[in-house]
Amino acid sequence: MRIYIVGSLNMDLVIRAPRVPEGGETISGEGFMTNPGGKGANQAVAVAKLGGESYMVGCVGREFGGELTDALKGYGVHADYVRTEPDISSGIAVIVVADGDNRIILDAGSNGRTDNALVDRAFADAQAGDYLLVQLEIGLPTVAYALKEAKKRGMITVLNPAPAAQLPEELYADCDWFVPNQTEAEFYTGIYPSDEESVRRCAEKLGKLGVRNVLITLGTDGSASVSEGVFRRTDAVPAKAVDTTAAGDTYVGAFVTRLSEGADIETAMRFASTASALTVTRRGAQCAIPVRAEAEKYAKEKGVFV
Repeated sequence: MRIYIVGSLNMDLVIRAPRVPEGGETISGEGFMTNPGGKGANQAVAVAKLGGESYMVGCVGREFGGELTDALKGYGVHADYVRTEPDISSGIAVIVVADGDNRIILDAGSNGRTDNALVDRAFADAQAGDYLLVQLEIGLPTVAYALKEAKKRGMITVLNPAPAAQLPEELYADCDWFVPNQTEAEFYTGIYPSDEESVRRCAEKLGKLGVRNVLITLGTDGSASVSEGVFRRTDAVPAKAVDTTAAGDTYVGAFVTRLSEGADIETAMRFASTASALTVTRRGAQCAIPVRAEAEKYAKEKGVFV
């Protein structure tokens, strides 16, 4: 099955610091580097590196456009549906990493140019049973259009609703899978998910809006899902975090990859937790995402069945 990722491509400008500076304060950092990123591109790379058939759909711009596209191709992502906009910068993310956590400032740049026509071009060869994976770092009308068009074609739709934003109510009904983290789940439902009861309440509220399946990442507490009324919970895989930048994107990409291969939900969740855990032990975004063999080896070492 093909997995189409409609979303953002950014160049990450990363610097490590002992802490996040206060307002008006300048502090010294170290280890500056540039990394291809963006939630869409990160998830596309995660799919490709972890064994899926990954097709990126999005826009790059004047600055860093060639580097971003070449990076995708280097990781095995199909980049025929990445369009260059020569009159605007590519998306930029300025990232400060402190104490293994990160703070991010985004400039959408060319990501705002991803439009319905590009989606139509990408979906021309899509088949029923293929997957669509979208996030919210491109224009919301394009996200809604992609979800609706995918459902018309019989595709399986996955929305990672990040960064959190107000969504039109009709969009939820086009989501086969709604995959937020805890903070995002609270934003959309008013309920902070921390245990089975609160996860079920989140899923029930989203279900009333039309969402079919809900999967919530719970940080160090693992992840939980509700599908057809069945609650599933998987533990986080132990790891020493040095950079969490691409952890969530790796999880989503890994989960969709295993689903596309026919894995059951709980197996896909365990595999996603393993790949995400390995990612946080490395610095960077796309470069930190493991390949399939690395994730499977790490799972074996940790006693996780994937």
